[in-house]
Amino acid sequence: MRFYQSRKEFIRNLSLLAGASAFPGSLFASSGKVAGSKMKLGLVTYLWAKDWDIPTIIKNCSETQVLGVELRVEHAHGVNFNMTAAERAEVKKKFNDSPVEIVGMGTNEEYHSPDPAVLKKHIENTRKWLELSRDIGGSGVKVKPNAFPDGVSKEKTLEQIGKALNEIGKMALDMGQQIRLEVHGRETQKLPNIKTMMDYVENKGATVCWNCNEQDLDGQGLEYNFNLVKEKFGDICHVRELNVGDYPYQQLMDLFVKIDYPGWILLECRTDPADKVAAMKEQRQVWQKMIKNAQAKL
Repeated sequence: MRFYQSRKEFIRNLSLLAGASAFPGSLFASSGKVAGSKMKLGLVTYLWAKDWDIPTIIKNCSETQVLGVELRVEHAHGVNFNMTAAERAEVKKKFNDSPVEIVGMGTNEEYHSPDPAVLKKHIENTRKWLELSRDIGGSGVKVKPNAFPDGVSKEKTLEQIGKALNEIGKMALDMGQQIRLEVHGRETQKLPNIKTMMDYVENKGATVCWNCNEQDLDGQGLEYNFNLVKEKFGDICHVRELNVGDYPYQQLMDLFVKIDYPGWILLECRTDPADKVAAMKEQRQVWQKMIKNAQAKL
């Protein structure tokens, strides 16, 4: 059997090998058999990359070996569902010709409104984002639960969100995509509520995106809440700066390594360092150390 490697895979593997020497103790030396070795570090264009165009995103991610990116909507990169087919193809080509993978779109679509017309609009917009992600070479779309509307029972709202996720999950599967439900919203971000929403989903198209909120520690704690939804994880997780604040990131990485999570750990950082490329390199080193620490505990 002849082994075939795509141009994208060749560029990516070449970049990984070239970058390994810059990061002592790199995970790239791993045989891939150690739990946690399939995880990858990427970036959300939230604050650190909000003013970067596509070539700058690719350049900076390549230099830092942060080789995946979730594009937040309405940022300087200008990727949105009003793009023409030619514009979509151009974005796809730029990423295909680089070692950087476009993970998908980060949107603000939500499904809690008691107004049927508003709900329908968000579902229709989600379909458009899924089509865009597919066309530019992404693999999914991030959405969110956001609130419990006044005058509506929490149970009814959770059911409505869950059924909407089931609907858009089917859409995603039909397009070869994935819906990623960010654990978000003042009350909706509590993990028992996320679990209830996902209990209404009857397909593999809608998944959970862990989001590193302080509410993750509520009740019986991080591991208990992690276990509530781990069977519904998709292929992305959002983290903040791994060495800022008191969120138990090492414990979280221990849990991800323990289940041999194969997805993207995406930096959705909130600080404003003057040199963001240097900051990305630092975060990669911190992350690699955490993964090695977690693997040593197995």
